[in-house]
Amino acid sequence: MKYLLLMLMVSTSLATAQDGKTAYTSNCASCHQATGKGIPSAFPPLAGHFTDILAADGRAYAINTVLYGMNGAIKVNGKSYSGVMPALGQLSDADIAAILNHVSTSWKNALPDTQKLFTADEVKAERAVKKTPEQVHELRPKGLK
Repeated sequence: MKYLLLMLMVSTSLATAQDGKTAYTSNCASCHQATGKGIPSAFPPLAGHFTDILAADGRAYAINTVLYGMNGAIKVNGKSYSGVMPALGQLSDADIAAILNHVSTSWKNALPDTQKLFTADEVKAERAVKKTPEQVHELRPKGLK
């Protein structure tokens, strides 16, 4: 019985991780690429940068960017980007949390020690306060390069 319970927990954990990767591949990879490296001059990288967003107190910004999109110039690793991130608010709270968890633990990204994985409840709370893509841009942590 213990072995069965352990196998169920492992398979559930793997399914959740796969869901984040699958949801990312279906909704984000065409711009940010499967590698998270983005497309130079068009779409910014998430690889190696998402940790910076989280470390700069950018959890709400990250959630809102996926929910409502973002419009406005940004710099990532010293390079300027002025494209528009489309809103993905049609996705469920669980799917958005899974995407953010996939991004925050892939491509040399890591959650800061003081943070936990994203939850559907966290996404739901941000969804309750509607924002425009321009308002999301204003949420971007100021110290990001």
